[in-house]
Amino acid sequence: MKETENKPGVSASETKKTEKKSFFKRKWVRVTYLVLVHLFAIYGAIQIGGLVIFKLGLTNNSGTIDKNSRYLMEVSEMNDLSKSGVSAQERIQVDLDQYVKMAVFGRFYPENARLMMQTLRTCDNPAVVSQMIAAAELYTDKNDEYKDYLAQVDKAYKSIKQQQNPNVIPWMATEEWAALKPAILKDKVLIDSAAHITGVDPRLIVGCLVGEQMRLFNSKREIYKTYLAPRAILSVQSQFSLGVNGIKDFTAMKVERNLKDPNSEYYMGKEYEHILDFHTADHTTERVNRLVDYHNHLYSYIYTGCILHQTMMQWKRAGYDISNRPDILFTLFNVGFSQSQPKPDPRCGGSHINIAGKVYTFGAIGFDFFFSGEMSDAFPLHETYFRPQQSETEAAQTDSTNSKNLSKNVTI
Repeated sequence: MKETENKPGVSASETKKTEKKSFFKRKWVRVTYLVLVHLFAIYGAIQIGGLVIFKLGLTNNSGTIDKNSRYLMEVSEMNDLSKSGVSAQERIQVDLDQYVKMAVFGRFYPENARLMMQTLRTCDNPAVVSQMIAAAELYTDKNDEYKDYLAQVDKAYKSIKQQQNPNVIPWMATEEWAALKPAILKDKVLIDSAAHITGVDPRLIVGCLVGEQMRLFNSKREIYKTYLAPRAILSVQSQFSLGVNGIKDFTAMKVERNLKDPNSEYYMGKEYEHILDFHTADHTTERVNRLVDYHNHLYSYIYTGCILHQTMMQWKRAGYDISNRPDILFTLFNVGFSQSQPKPDPRCGGSHINIAGKVYTFGAIGFDFFFSGEMSDAFPLHETYFRPQQSETEAAQTDSTNSKNLSKNVTI
């Protein structure tokens, strides 16, 4: 008879209770139970102990005072020149001092110097470079070569007393140039619009304008001094040459033809075909009215941008890239399409312009301006000077934008 069978006189429920009790009396069950209980007890003790230690602050690391604490404080509290009220001249001097020190640092630690230059470009406070150098110099105390070289350069730099010479470019130190700048700045919006319409850097258009206006200033000196300069007004030509940039009638007509002719060596691209479309049947009168506008010089700048762009394309198709040669572009603008002959060794030149007793060429004046930094806030230098060729879709969008820009800026 099996064990599970009920004994005589014992009920089934009593039998089950007896079996349950006998199960818990087994050794392996009791041992397992006791182990689990002790493990949970130990875990609970650890948790409570950790909480007590944390509450009492026994895990806090009090740390120590850095041995360079005072130096770090001095570096952090260096003057912020953007808020200190120093004069413009004093700030320029600080900028120059930073470049000297950074150049020395770069001879030994080029990566740090690169990061400093990057910071200087994005931060309107040259004192930051002083802070960066001072912070880095915590780790140069054993580099005697660096310290000796810095001392030598600093001594040589300070051995020359600050000079008060005028602009190194002589014609930029004249009253003519001082009078011309505000007149040019008045036309910034128009110049930027023309540059966008023609795909040319605004600074190239201004370079042509500077050359032509400086020429006019000195050829019509009394008119400029008594009327134009005091009012910051550009000279507008209306006889043999037209507009503020002195564009001849036959040159303007050639520009218009080049825009429409895909087979022309001067062709700029489909996006530019309609930027000089006429709105009347009398093209001659409309052309003159566009250029000889005493209040709105937009079309003078558009024709100028086209000449620069078309000349660049002519040379590019001939195998010579002058897109990064403002000296040559200014020269060719001055001498005209007829003398634009692509060749491997172009030279800067053009009309002679006498300013304060010194003779310059048109191309050289434009070049001087272009890389001088003058008016760079309004007309900054860019990496490339011409807009790249566009796809058909992009060209259609540009054409539409150009039409809107022209309708905004010009009333026909």
